[in-house]
Parts: sequence; structure tokens; C-alpha cells
Amino acid sequence: MSEETKVNVLEKVVVRFSGDSGDGMQLAGNLFSNLSAAIGNEISTFPDYPAEIRAPQGTLGGVSGFQVHIGKGVYTPGDKADVLVAMNPAALKTNIKYVKPTGIVIFDTDSFQKSDLEKAAFATDDPFKELGIVQQLVPVAISSMVKDSLADSGLDAKAALRCKNMFALGLVCWLFDRPLDQAEHLLHNKFAKKPSVLEANVKVMTDGYNYGHNIHASVSTCRIETANVKKGIYTDITGNRATAYGLIAASEKSGRPLFLGSYPITPASDILHELAKRKDLGVKVVQAEDEISGICTAIGASFAGNLAATSTSGPGLALKSEAIGLAVMAELPLVVIDVQRGGPSTGLPTKSEQTDLLQALYGRNGESPAVVLAASTPTNCFDMAFEAAKIALEHMTPVILLTDAFIANGSSAWRIPDMNEYPDIKPNYVKPEMLADNWKPYKRDPETFVRYWAIPGTEGFMHRLGGLEKDCTTSAISTDPANHQKMTNLRQAKIDYIATCIPKLNVQGNPDADLLVVGWGGTYGHLYSAVSELNAEGRAVALAHFNYINPLPANTADVLKRYKKVVVCEQNNGQFATQLLSKVPGLSVSRFNRVQGQPFMVSELKEHFIKFMEE
Repeated sequence: MSEETKVNVLEKVVVRFSGDSGDGMQLAGNLFSNLSAAIGNEISTFPDYPAEIRAPQGTLGGVSGFQVHIGKGVYTPGDKADVLVAMNPAALKTNIKYVKPTGIVIFDTDSFQKSDLEKAAFATDDPFKELGIVQQLVPVAISSMVKDSLADSGLDAKAALRCKNMFALGLVCWLFDRPLDQAEHLLHNKFAKKPSVLEANVKVMTDGYNYGHNIHASVSTCRIETANVKKGIYTDITGNRATAYGLIAASEKSGRPLFLGSYPITPASDILHELAKRKDLGVKVVQAEDEISGICTAIGASFAGNLAATSTSGPGLALKSEAIGLAVMAELPLVVIDVQRGGPSTGLPTKSEQTDLLQALYGRNGESPAVVLAASTPTNCFDMAFEAAKIALEHMTPVILLTDAFIANGSSAWRIPDMNEYPDIKPNYVKPEMLADNWKPYKRDPETFVRYWAIPGTEGFMHRLGGLEKDCTTSAISTDPANHQKMTNLRQAKIDYIATCIPKLNVQGNPDADLLVVGWGGTYGHLYSAVSELNAEGRAVALAHFNYINPLPANTADVLKRYKKVVVCEQNNGQFATQLLSKVPGLSVSRFNRVQGQPFMVSELKEHFIKFMEE
């Protein structure tokens, strides 16, 4: 009689894949995330990889990790993992701090030889005792079994070992009751043009799954509950890809062709890569030789009548600052996407921060107002990219959209939207009858202060724009002091008016609480989780999370002044708190700041909020 497999049903679980940069942990994690999303799990992922192109194999500096949280009610990648897959000692040493004491550690025994321990700077030949590991250990000879599995495949030993991440994936799929047929489908999509590689990966993954079935006496299978979600077609999507799709959707809704002029930079390059694939949708992409030429090609495309965008990170935003000022002065629509990373200078290229906010708000010469938005989750990147394009086109202004490395590289399950649910985008075009009314380029709508857009080639509307100040009536170059004051005021009024066009600030959690938690951008999932858990524990807390930074929602002051205590949480040293204090007279706030290149920990947030409430 066959032995019955024990199956535990869990609401959610966190898995962390870790290994050398060449071990394929990002691929294994992505595949596991994709198939989990496909079967109805909510997911949140956190790729955590080094900045080095290829650190010495087996060293601490070369460890790459991928954490995924799956189940119901998932808003973050999880503080600590239930399962760690460690492909070598360096991965174990770097990542064991991210594993729950009750967790499971699966490790490749073939990669724990004396030389491997030395590379990972272990002082003894017993890494588990040295690290004080209390978690359940599951030793697996992954490398040996992969070699045996592919002995007759025709692959050399090095090529065969590249498949060991698939053995680990198969084992984890067994552990969490994931269907292999869905994983095979994903592999077919990835390796369709390499049939021998596809066959090897599928075989090894199946062997890993079967191995897990054979050792089920020591580790129980877990079934993760699926979420009750709105019906539709779901896929796993990263923030960068969602941003690209949001721009494409805005192009379709506005009837303006999409142009991206960009220079590759970590962690924003995937936006450039994704849009470069979309010639079938009429997208035009220029990979420029530097950041300045990237944005300048976009400004030229905007003048020509395109929905123009440029993507970058913090160092690139600094280089683009003068050109953004040109777009402000010329009053041209432009979307600037800043995927924030650790700084200053080159800083931490693969890590996440929120440290570009004040640069986005004020990092230009002169009074140079621009709209600033912030996306809060990987899937929200779609909506905020769409919104950034809508505002830029309808209000003839540059819009800076802030995301960050965490949500840009991380992923969530995304319901492919029905575009009928999204509004049309209606730019403020010139009208033929304006010619009889002595039209000039800086003639503007008297209510919105938006200048009328004359697409080059529109008969009778030939004109020039530029970086020099223009007369508000004649649109000729002007150095008149009174005119400069008037044009400065008009450009600011145009941005201020947008506050009447954006959603009001929403409060989540307990609106009657004394404590209001305030956040913005990519910290949403962690703050929402902390506030939700505290309310479930009987502690009244509210959350106000901002996607619109400049201008602020019209009811911002009313909301913030309603609470006895306000704590602003940011991954910087208090930039948004500074902005709120400057815009809301009489406001008093406390601050929770971390600048570590890593997402917040929900447990740490809860501890701080409880302490703050009890003071």
C-alpha cells in the first residue's frame, strides 16, 4: 500500500530562492511566481541581486536572491521566508537571517565542500552550527542528481549544471502543490527556440518534483489557498513592464503615437526593452547615446505631436534636469519615468530607495513647476503611467513618475484590464477658428491655463517654441520683468489647477483612529499590511497613501489635520515630510525613516507604531 502524503493547507507562504549569480535564481523565482499567479494566488515578489556583473563564484558578493509571497491577502514579499533554497554556503550565510525560525532550508549538499565554505568566509567546517541555524534542514544532492539526470542528454557537464535551478524549482513545486504542466508551459515559452535546452530543463524539473514526492515523509506538502478575485485573465507582471503597458494604453486612448527616447540605466532599462518590442503597436524607440540626448529626442517628438516619454533612474534624472526645464518653458507634454535606486552618485544600483523626491520636485533652475506622481505597487505602475500620460497631454506639462527598484523589478498578479473602463485622453488642441482670433503659441485656456497644442503640419498654425521666456500675448521673446512674473505665475497656476482634476486623498484602516500613518509610492504594501494587522489586533490606526505628490490632492490638509498623531514613513531621511510641512501650514508630523536599500519590514513598522501610540 502506498504511503499517504500529508498535505497542510496554508493561507500564504514565503519562499526565497538564493544562489550564485549564475545559478538562475531569478528565473526559478519568476517561473514559480508566474505559475502561482496563473492558478489564482495573489503574489508579491522581491528580486534581490548584486550590482556586480559577475562577482567571483561562490562568494558573498555574488549572491542573488528572489523572494516570493503567495496566497491570500498578499501585499508584500513577506518579512521572512518559510522556505529558503540555498544553492551554496554563501547563499546560506547571506540569507539565513531572512528565514523564520520555524522555516525550512533546502540546500545543495554538493556545493558545501571545504573550498565552498572557504569562499563564503566560514571559519569552521560546520556552517550550520557556526550560523546557529535552528530551522529544519533538507539536504539534497542537487548537482549530482542533475548530472545523473542529464547524463544521456548530450549536454556537457557545465551546460547540464545550469539546469540545477530547475531541479530546485521542481522540488519547491512539489512542496507547494504547484502543477508542473503550467511550469512546463512557461518553459516552452522561454526556450521554444532551443529544443535541447527545453527538454533538459523540463526533465530536471520533473526529476526535482519526483524527488520531493519520494522524501515527503520528512517534509509535508503544502497547499496554498487561492484568492477570491475579480474574474478575468491574470498574469504575473513587473512594475517596469506595467509602466510600459500603461504608456501604450495612453497612446491608444489619446490617438497620439508613443515615442520613447532613453538611455539604458539600472533599474529602469526594462521599460526601454519592453517598448522596443512593440513596433507592432506603432511604438517608436530611440536608444540614445546618453541621458541628455534621450530626453531631448523625446522633447522633439513631443513638439512633433507624439506622446513622448523618457525613462531613467536618479543619476539620469539629474542629467535630464535642464531639458525638463526646457519642456516646462516650452509647455510641452512629456512623461519622465524615474525608477529610484540607492544613491547618491552610483550608490546602490540594484537596491531601492525613495530618495529622488525633492530632486523631482525642485531639481531644476528657475521656478520650474512640474507634476510629480508616484506608483505604489507593480500593478499600479500601469495606472500611474496611464495617468502621467493623461495629465501631460491634457495639461501640456512635463510629468515625472516616480517608481522604485522594489516595485519596478518586483511583480504581482495583474488582471489584464478592459480598456473601456479607462477614460479617453483629450489634449487641448488648437481649433481652426482660432486663426481668425490672432492665435499665438502661448494662447491658453482661461480656466485651466493650458496652452493650445498645434501639431506641426496643421495648416495655418506654423510656430516656434524655445527655452527663452516669451511674451504672454505675442509669444515673442521677452525680457520684460512684469511679463516674466506673469508667465511664472501662469505656469504655476496651470500645475495648481490639476489638483481639481485628480482623486481626493483616501483614508484606509480605521478613520476614527488617533494615529494616521502617511506614506507614498512603493511603500504602500508594507504600510497597508502593518496598519491592517494592527487593526485586526484591536489597535485603531489609519493610513493615507499618496500617489499624487505635486500638486497634492485638494483635501490633503483636511485629512492630515483630522488626526492627533501623524507619522510619515519613507525610505529617505524625510523628504515627503518636508514637502507636507511646507504645503500644510500648522501641521506637525513624526517620521519613520530607513535608507538601507531594502523594503520596510512589516514587523518593524508595527513595533514603531505601537510604541508611538503608547507614548
